Parts: sequence; structure tokens; C-alpha cells
Amino acid sequence: MFKSTKKAGKVAAPLDRKSRSKAVSRRLAMAMPLTLPLAIQAPISDAAPQAAMDDATLAELLVRAEAASSAFVRGDMKAYLELIKIAPDFTLMQPFGGPFTRGFDTSSEHLAQIASYFQDGEVKMELVQSYVSGDMVVLAVIEWGHGKVGGLPDQEWPLRVTLVYRREGPDWLLLHRHADPLVHKITLEQLAALARG
Repeated sequence: MFKSTKKAGKVAAPLDRKSRSKAVSRRLAMAMPLTLPLAIQAPISDAAPQAAMDDATLAELLVRAEAASSAFVRGDMKAYLELIKIAPDFTLMQPFGGPFTRGFDTSSEHLAQIASYFQDGEVKMELVQSYVSGDMVVLAVIEWGHGKVGGLPDQEWPLRVTLVYRREGPDWLLLHRHADPLVHKITLEQLAALARG
């Protein structure tokens, strides 16, 4: 069960997975018309001309990102790769920690390994902030997910995630993903233990 979440200075009551899933999707749908115009008006460098990205395009990118994350935690790598185009210079900072990786191995062996590691999952994405500048889009989100990971029973897997996309022609390619499991606050002592490895 998740701890309560803070919203506009008030503390909301904790929700079970089913209720939270509906609430997050409803919240994303209701917030989209309010947040997207602000995101589109983010400061833009003179060196990078503004790429045309309207509210509908950004909303579609969010929907595809959520569907792709759900496919990934279901172990459905075919659907994942159909939903997300990954840049050749992609970097990943996994929620498990450790060194970052470059590129994305699409070999059948690697995809089969991922598919067996993640099973029966689903993700609902909560938009925290979006930034648009030129041919780059940054999405700061919380992925409220659950699933079976590494043979463990089904459980909650909330992640704080930063996604960076770069526009190439008509497509938005995933350039960077950084995820961490620190959705719930930890103590300084816990952080120190993590930092020591």
C-alpha cells in the first residue's frame, strides 16, 4: 500500500492499487489541458528554434510512454518496441543502480531475458512536469506500477522517472531514461547505507 500523497498543501488519503490506478489516469486526463500549454511555453534557447509541438502531440507522447512502460513490465517486448522508438545514443540509468548503459540491445536473446524477468505488470503514469525546447522534450513522471519482477510475487513498483526525447523527422526518439524507486521518503541513514553500497 502506498503512503498518502501530498497535493496542494493537503494530504490525500492512501488509495489501493485499483483506486489509485483510476485516480492517476483521471488526474492525468484532467490535468493535461491545464499543464500542456504551460509546458509548451517553456523558455527556449535562441540557438535552438522551437519545434512544432502542440498539446495533442505531447499528450500522445505521454499516452505512448505509459503504454510502453506497461508493456515492458508485462514482459511484452514486441509491444514495447512498437510503442517507443529508441535513439541509437540512448542512455539508461536503471532503478537498480549501478553504472549507466548506452544503447539498447534488441537481440532476441536479450529481449527474451527481459520478457522472463518482468511479468504481469501495469503502469499508470503521473505527469509531474514537462519541458519542451526545440527538438527536445523532457518528461518528469511518477510511474505507479506493479508486477512480478525477477521471480518475486506481484507487488507495487513506483518509480520517479525522467524521460528525454529527441525529435528526428516525424518521430520522437527516447534518448534517456533515469528511474529511481525513491517515491517514498527515506531517512538520511537509509540514504547513507545506499550510498555506501
